[in-house]
Parts: sequence; structure tokens; C-alpha cells
Amino acid sequence: MTKKLGFLILGTTVVATFAVVVWQHDRSLTGLQRAGVIRVGYAVEAPYVFLKSGGEVTGAEAEVARAIVSRLGIQQIEWRLTEFSQLITELEAGRIDVIVAGMFITPERAKSVSFSEPTFHVQQALLVAVGNPRGLHSYAQAAASPEVKIAVLSGAVEERLLRQLGVSETQLVLVPDALTGRAAVENGVADGLALSAPTIQWMAWQDQLGRTEMAQPFEQDELIEKQYIGYGAVVFRSGDRQLRFAWNLALKDYLGTPDHLRLITPFGLTAADLPGLVGTEEILSQP
Repeated sequence: MTKKLGFLILGTTVVATFAVVVWQHDRSLTGLQRAGVIRVGYAVEAPYVFLKSGGEVTGAEAEVARAIVSRLGIQQIEWRLTEFSQLITELEAGRIDVIVAGMFITPERAKSVSFSEPTFHVQQALLVAVGNPRGLHSYAQAAASPEVKIAVLSGAVEERLLRQLGVSETQLVLVPDALTGRAAVENGVADGLALSAPTIQWMAWQDQLGRTEMAQPFEQDELIEKQYIGYGAVVFRSGDRQLRFAWNLALKDYLGTPDHLRLITPFGLTAADLPGLVGTEEILSQP
């Protein structure tokens, strides 16, 4: 037996042994397979998850979730709409089984929930009034201007990032969703809305910008790179290791394939938005 083959067999054995040990004490996947349905919590933020005109849930993350759920042998998804800030609470309370909402991986969230491996990586952006009257081109610039007010989705990573950059409580305008935030910018309640770039790009494609536009150019603050901000994933209860383990295996075989890229391209995401070699463990090991 060659050394390479020996390591391969050893690696396969370790994975198989881990799965058996986990599954002996955890039925988070097999229970869903037996029931034939998984309750998926989501908040509306296109292009990750949103509703079609007929009320059907779609979006880049929603469609990937459908593909993975099918591969796991679960027949049906029951979609549960929840405000973004309440998704983790709903998960911990057992009213949903997973979160599919374009939620970014952060150490703070990982204290109470677990993440799949990353499914995408995107840049940050800022929605401003047409003409960008405040001349805003970075989050740090907004933080340095006490008179500037920035809207953020309540509980989103952008809220934490802006606070770290020095944005005061009086500068923050908390909103439940992107369209409410856009209205705040249009009405002068806020000078900008902090979102990921694909969200604003999707709003532009759907003619939803109204009297707003994306701030151009936009500088990515140093903290964004240092803290691995912009890596999204599916969220699980910490104890549901069987489900997370199987989901990650299915993701590994699916992400970056032609089928996957065909699925996300209509929503404005491309191969450039894949997470590459960065994994959840690396993201969560940040100082």
C-alpha cells in the first residue's frame, strides 16, 4: 500500500468514525428525514432570499438551500418569515430548524449558534441619495462625521462594524429591511444605508432604488478584511451536529459546480463571489 493511499483510507475512516459518533447521540438530520419537512427561517434581503410576485420564496441562498435539502433526502421546505434580528432567537427556541438569510459568519453569533462552511463572500457598500450629497465613500468616513446618520438592518453585521468604527448611537438608524432603509435615505432620515454590494446591485436591477444610488467609489474599511466580514452561511443550532455535518458534505460537492453557478447567476452572484479556500473555522479564529 502506498503512503498516499494509506492516508486516504485513514482520512476516510476518521470522517466515517466521527459521523457514527455524532449520529449516535444526535438525530437532527434523521428526524427531519423521517418527518419529510424542514422549517427554514428567513428574512427578506434580495438577492439572498426574497419573495416572487406570487409569494414563492427565491433568491441565491434560498435556491442553494433547496438543492442541498433535496440532496439530504428531505422532501419539503416550510419557509418561516422572520425579522432578521429575531432569526437566531427563533432558531434557539426550536421554532425553525435552520436559518437561510445570507447571514454573515461572526464570532459573536457563533457563541450561540453554529454555521455551515461559507457559501459566498461579498463586499460592503452604501446606498445614498442621488448625487451622494454628503460625499460618503466609506463607513469610516461616515463615522468621522458626527452629523451623518447611517441606516442599518437591526442585528446585521453592518451594525456591529459601524459601532466598531466609532459611529455613535445617535448616528445609527435601525431598520427591519432594505426597502425600509431605502425609504429612510429618500426621506432624509438617514444619509446612507449600509448593505452588501449584491443587495444594492439587485435593487438597481429591479428598479427599486427610487431616489437613491450606490456610493461610487466605495472604499472597503480595513476592519472588513481583518474580521473576514462578508462570508455568508447557513445557521444551525449548536447541538445539531448531524445536520450541519451532512449539510457541509453536500455543500462541498455542490459549491462552484456548473449547476451551482447557473443557479446563482440570475441573482447577480458569480464565481467571484464564492468563498474560495476560507473556511468557517478560520473566520471564527480571528482575534
